[in-house]
Amino acid sequence: MIVAGIEVELVQKEIKNLHLAVYPPDGRVRLAAPVEVNEKTLELYVISKIPWIRKQQRKFANQNRQSPRKYVDRESHYFLGKRYLLRVHETGHSYRSAKVEVKTKTYLDMYVKPGYTTEQKAELLKEWCRSELKKVLAELLPKWEKVLGVHANEVKVQTMRTKWGSCNTEKGNLLFNIELAKKPYDCIEYVVVHELAHLLERTHNDNFIAYLDKYLPNWKHLKEELNSLPVGEVG
Repeated sequence: MIVAGIEVELVQKEIKNLHLAVYPPDGRVRLAAPVEVNEKTLELYVISKIPWIRKQQRKFANQNRQSPRKYVDRESHYFLGKRYLLRVHETGHSYRSAKVEVKTKTYLDMYVKPGYTTEQKAELLKEWCRSELKKVLAELLPKWEKVLGVHANEVKVQTMRTKWGSCNTEKGNLLFNIELAKKPYDCIEYVVVHELAHLLERTHNDNFIAYLDKYLPNWKHLKEELNSLPVGEVG
């Protein structure tokens, strides 16, 4: 639906309350509503929220963005919230496996065969980020599953355009955005708690907020920090 020139993704389902959200990085607007609420009522609701929607979209539009990466020496890359300079090492044709390592506080070292293309380097770094994020999740998930008294069945890391994570409450499966590998550890922890909390409460209602307030009192600060960080090119 289009309201005051804003495209709103409308999802009507078996829920009790309206939930309006503006998602990074491009300010996509989504409205989840009970099936019995008519479109005119929904339109009036969105109109009442226009100033808030515009504010959120401006925030995302002004967010720092990395230009497309070229994967060359001394190019900036982020890992767990820290900025590193890339060093590309051509290792010779006899070197069997390309890899990425962090050995110092300054450099991110990439080892490749001569002739590696930009696309191959991008894929190498992407898979390294996936692997490293899985290690962080392997630490955080058991900790917070125990605290919240829940258990996730399947956990995957993948490219996600507009969400940091998602939870299939029926199957107990979690998805995490590979871009999180670039964000601070505390911000990753917030996303983990957020998604696990959905196993207790499916929607973002007052009960859900109460769980976050109880178990992670600074979650609002972490959410704000996460959404204000530079947006990278994940691919």
